[in-house]
Amino acid sequence: MIHTSTPSFKSDCKTARMIKEVNPKARIGFIGSQVAVQPQESLAAENAIDFVARNEYEFAIRELAAGAKWEGLAGISYRDGSGSIVHNADREILTDMDKLPSVLPVYQRDLKIENYYGGYLKHPYMSWYTGRGCKSHCTFCLWPQTISGHKYRTHSIPYVIDEVKYMKANFPQVREIFFDDGTLTDNTARVEELAKELGKLGVVWSCNAKANVPRSTLEIMKDNGLRILLVGYESGNQKILQNIKKGLLVDVARRFARDCHELGILVHGTFILGLPGETRETIRETLNFAKEVNPRTLQVSLAAPYPGTFLYNQAKENGWFATDTELLTDGGTQIAPLNYETLSHTEIFEAVEWFYKKFYFRPSKIAEIVGEMMTAPEMLMRRLREGVEFFNFLKAREDIIVS
Repeated sequence: MIHTSTPSFKSDCKTARMIKEVNPKARIGFIGSQVAVQPQESLAAENAIDFVARNEYEFAIRELAAGAKWEGLAGISYRDGSGSIVHNADREILTDMDKLPSVLPVYQRDLKIENYYGGYLKHPYMSWYTGRGCKSHCTFCLWPQTISGHKYRTHSIPYVIDEVKYMKANFPQVREIFFDDGTLTDNTARVEELAKELGKLGVVWSCNAKANVPRSTLEIMKDNGLRILLVGYESGNQKILQNIKKGLLVDVARRFARDCHELGILVHGTFILGLPGETRETIRETLNFAKEVNPRTLQVSLAAPYPGTFLYNQAKENGWFATDTELLTDGGTQIAPLNYETLSHTEIFEAVEWFYKKFYFRPSKIAEIVGEMMTAPEMLMRRLREGVEFFNFLKAREDIIVS
């Protein structure tokens, strides 16, 4: 089984061909949003792929591994004996998430967790999901539109707590848990209940959040071990937020940021440049907003219209794609695929570096980072490592020529 995506598909196909060369009898299946959205095109593009498992694929793969016949097996598309591509019926979406086995025993068997770093997380950390789906309808967001859907389906609280207890018993070195649900705070009653149970276990934890969490909920989360939130602000311009169906008011995001600062909750903020409606002025507006809400760290990405998303269809219909660009370079660096009449893809690409420098290279932020580095040797080494990575990132971007 190979997990693929639109940017990695060509490379993954090369891997599949190499496997077939070593073992021609190998059966190779692909999973991921690329093949969920384009099963016909994916199978037609590469003869080394024998089948793809669409959408939620765990039980389909388990049945295949147990020897189930491919004919009629829900949720897969495959190449039959004659070479024809067959699409079986969709598999019913899983509603009882507790039927899924925990991933933690796999981590214990196969991973050395000390090898994995998260720039905004304590080291070593551990990450997993407590649910799938996201209620928001952001036009650019891949997973709810292709795999998981817009209904937030969750493990029960006892299931999650049992996993945390397993982690504490088997990974005592873990210093932080990151719950990777698209938006753990989508269900405030559940996240409050979960936080209170996590507090009893004395763990440090973090999660993804939308910038609209009520202060009362933030207080409960903070009081029970929450350290940092990963927050998708995306833009500081209200019209762009409306264009992408973010379902968020800029003033609400400001209030949320203020609450986090006052409560001592750290924020890693994420922003996207090149969304529909972007101009030079809105980029400056978003930078000013980022400085105002002042997350501890941030990530600036380029709008990426993946197949299967509303943004992809919108870009196709409006002719926004720059014909000479894809989503990534061969080296894995993100490039700007969208081109507007008032803002070229080259300008959008170059704005990312400008944004980073304007945010980080200001006296108050430098003082904040240096002060943090002085708190502990571990933090000093961590920030130095991240600094090297950051400048390497900027250097890699400078080496890219976007025509």
